[in-house]
Amino acid sequence: MKVWGAFLLKKRPYGTVLSIMQNVITPVSVNERASLGIKPGDTVRVHQKIVEKGKTRTQMFEGLVIAVKHGKEAGATFTVRANMSGVGVERIFPLYAPFIEKIEITRRSKVRRAKLYFIREKVAREVRRQLRNMRMVKLSTDDFKEEEMPEAAIEAEEVTVADVQVEDPAQTPAGDDMTPTQEDAGEPEAPVVDEPSVEAPAEEAK
Repeated sequence: MKVWGAFLLKKRPYGTVLSIMQNVITPVSVNERASLGIKPGDTVRVHQKIVEKGKTRTQMFEGLVIAVKHGKEAGATFTVRANMSGVGVERIFPLYAPFIEKIEITRRSKVRRAKLYFIREKVAREVRRQLRNMRMVKLSTDDFKEEEMPEAAIEAEEVTVADVQVEDPAQTPAGDDMTPTQEDAGEPEAPVVDEPSVEAPAEEAK
């Protein structure tokens, strides 16, 4: 046991440590993950295997690498930050995790910091700047809702024109037309015009 502990504590070549990790710690290909060289500023796409109800599916998480810790050791991790529906989401992935199916580097950026934690504050400042141009409003569907009519008015609208009997003085209760025809009425009487009486001029006095 002491000999094995001394072997681990003694500095060994990098390839020897990777071979020990390959055989003992993780079933994934350690050389592929180590040679990938993930650095802060990289945009990566992580393919993660998720088991649900006996079925396995692959979920992708793409974002910016803001931190890499423990280099290429057995406990190496990298932090990925992504924006989802306007909300910042950060996830920490172990570099040699067996549930990671594949890691892709889609874009590389040159940065001068080992930890890009200032991205959090920068995004928060941009959100606050956008909030300055917003204003509070209070609108709901109740504002555009039509007023309910009283029951009496609704019943009056349901009554159709056919149900209403209009009384016409020119018709009998049975519906017959009472307007006299031209034969029954005879010839129309001529209007009587009063002629003005003209008096004879009085004879001139002799």
